Amino acid sequence: MQNKLQKIKFVITDVDGVLTDGQLHYDAHGEAIKSFHVRDGLGIRMLMEQGIQVAVLSGRSSPILQRRIEDLGIKLAYLGKLEKESACLDLMKQAGVTAEQTAYIGDDSVDLPAFAVCGVAFAVNDAPQYVKQHADYVLTLGGGKGAFREMSDLILTAQNKTDVFSTVKGFLKTVKNMAQ
Repeated sequence: MQNKLQKIKFVITDVDGVLTDGQLHYDAHGEAIKSFHVRDGLGIRMLMEQGIQVAVLSGRSSPILQRRIEDLGIKLAYLGKLEKESACLDLMKQAGVTAEQTAYIGDDSVDLPAFAVCGVAFAVNDAPQYVKQHADYVLTLGGGKGAFREMSDLILTAQNKTDVFSTVKGFLKTVKNMAQ
């Protein structure tokens, strides 16, 4: 797994069930709130600051999600796209990377086509077993509970870039550009 993670230059993430706990909160006007874990946001920014591109690929779209993407400075995204195989291939092309250089993190059946076309597939811990069996790595944390950050730390560790999260000097060196 270390060899695969050393090659990662691009991470594609699902949203509901990965960056959130998967719950949808509606009021009479539609989706009212969506909760994101701050450590996941910091993990996204740390990857980006270390030269690893991050994209969002979600079967749903909402103003809340669009705001989070904007706040984090993510440039590549497909929202409202349930067919994730072609979306991943297109995102890889836009990012200028190969499948071997791409990791994907998901939590449900809709993510299985993405698992199949990306070099490394991560599943959050609370994904169903039938999804976990298709992942290269099952994280210890659940969706919306810091799973993305766990994955980002694994990638940065494999690439010998741990200073960004494990030392004061390393963190302060890149914190100027970060938003979480």
